[in-house]
Amino acid sequence: MQKQVYTEYKGLNLPKIAEEILAFWEKEGIFEKSITTRDGSPQFTFYEGPPSANGLPGIHHVMARTIKDIFCRYQTLKGLQVNRKAGWDTHGLPVELGVEKALGITKENIGKTISVEDYNKACRADVMKYTDLWARLTKEMGYWVNMEDPYITYETDYMETVWYLLKMFFEKGYLYKGYTIQPYSPAAGTGLSSHELNMPGTYKPVKDTTVVAQFKVASVPETSPIYSLFNEANTFGSGAEFFLLAWTTTPWTLPSNTALAVGEKIDYVALETFNPYTFKPVVVVLAKSLMGKYFPEKNAELKFEDFKEGDKNIPFRLVSEFKGKDLVGVRYEQLLPYAQPEEGDAFRVVGGDFVSTEDGTGIVHIAPSFGADDFRTAKQNGIGALTLVDLRGRFTDNVGEFAGEYVKEQYLTDEEKETERVKQGRDKYLSVDERIAIKLKTENRAFKVEKYEHNYPHCWRTDKPVLYYPLDSWFIKTTAAKPRLIELNKTINWMPESTGSGRFGNWLENLQDWNLSRSRYWGIPLPLWISEDKTETLCIGSVEELNKEIEKSIAAGVMSGNPLNRPDGSVDLHKPFVDEVILISASGQKCTAKAT
Repeated sequence: MQKQVYTEYKGLNLPKIAEEILAFWEKEGIFEKSITTRDGSPQFTFYEGPPSANGLPGIHHVMARTIKDIFCRYQTLKGLQVNRKAGWDTHGLPVELGVEKALGITKENIGKTISVEDYNKACRADVMKYTDLWARLTKEMGYWVNMEDPYITYETDYMETVWYLLKMFFEKGYLYKGYTIQPYSPAAGTGLSSHELNMPGTYKPVKDTTVVAQFKVASVPETSPIYSLFNEANTFGSGAEFFLLAWTTTPWTLPSNTALAVGEKIDYVALETFNPYTFKPVVVVLAKSLMGKYFPEKNAELKFEDFKEGDKNIPFRLVSEFKGKDLVGVRYEQLLPYAQPEEGDAFRVVGGDFVSTEDGTGIVHIAPSFGADDFRTAKQNGIGALTLVDLRGRFTDNVGEFAGEYVKEQYLTDEEKETERVKQGRDKYLSVDERIAIKLKTENRAFKVEKYEHNYPHCWRTDKPVLYYPLDSWFIKTTAAKPRLIELNKTINWMPESTGSGRFGNWLENLQDWNLSRSRYWGIPLPLWISEDKTETLCIGSVEELNKEIEKSIAAGVMSGNPLNRPDGSVDLHKPFVDEVILISASGQKCTAKAT
């Protein structure tokens, strides 16, 4: 029997050992043999969750790939044939951000200073620029994966596979369009799914300017128990004006306020006092249980006639107590009258089942465009909306002195902040929230302004704050499979067990439908064509199917040729070519690709 000779090492030199092992694997084709020697054996197929080759590899990639490789090698040791296919993630935001930085443009330039076609060409050229570095890392770390025949997400066959899967969802009734308030990243220019919003580190502690705003009561229904309280001028000898107090951590939403919500079973009080900024006499309404937060009990003993402007201790007296249902129907003056809702009622108190007395004032400011509860409550009560912020996170042109300004300070660069500071004529830059607070103070419309630390969601890609924004989006109805998903999760051997029953299990219990839409130019278009009257939708599941539909359109004189066919004979399913395709519905209507 031949004697096995082993290398003797006089000292531990791990880099040298690694080099020798890698050289041996390469010379003998060990990776390849681990597959070919198992021809005919049961298969375990591995598709790598693809990295993005327009970015440099880092230590986190080494760690993740090492863990992946453990499973593949384990299955190989069990005698299975383990084919491993590499992949490249070439679409989406990281690529677009990199290209925009290189070209010195923003999303607003696309379609103006650069065409969509040229923009996507730049993205295609950019995505594979670091493949050599990735290949070297793959070899040096001893990661076994077939990089000679990777799947690439911008290639037609991959995109076609996604279309095939989407059509399966569509045919099951799991693909639908909805208009909802969704987490939206102005910095990235796209909506976010609930999964993206719940990724580790997305909620960050921030210190925001908060405002308890004074909404001046305009009228009270005659049937309300507080009708006489509001209308009898002699009730308050001071001639005080009547206000409802509502707290917000997002003063930038106040120009879009169209309602106030109260808890119908909550106890409220009316108090006579003085505004702490203007020192004018006021009557304010808030939840009874929150009085102590704004009115120290000792101040109830102070005499009104002794109060002087500038006094820190401000007297107050209880005028009346009533239930929240008594406030429903009260109308108030618009707080910041920059624009009016085009539809629906506005500036009215409504009941809300989500109103609590845990913080704030027990009265909730409602801006239907910027909150899910706000949107739902407004819809239930016929309240109109004011969407006075655009998709870049800036006030629209009709918001007076704040027009065109970013609503979040973090959206500005240091240079932009300096420009704004000079424009403001101040020693330091003040955010929109701070200046709205100052405006309300001077106009006797703020009762308390302070900094408040709380956790706020941020975009995991850009690390910038998220807004809740009204969007038309396409959803996969994951909630339809929720019971089955929960059932299957319990069959998984989670390590540790608490991950499956805890974080992941809790996520499944609170599952929301998957927001599929992304406001991308360089990405896979949704294969949905919608009729002119929006009553019919065509979902295409393959290139072959699409070509057949295009032939029908050409025969009907709607199209003169196939815009997807490129000069080199390939098919390109990207924008802008797919946008040029017009299909014919079953009833003969023209259908356009509005869902891309």
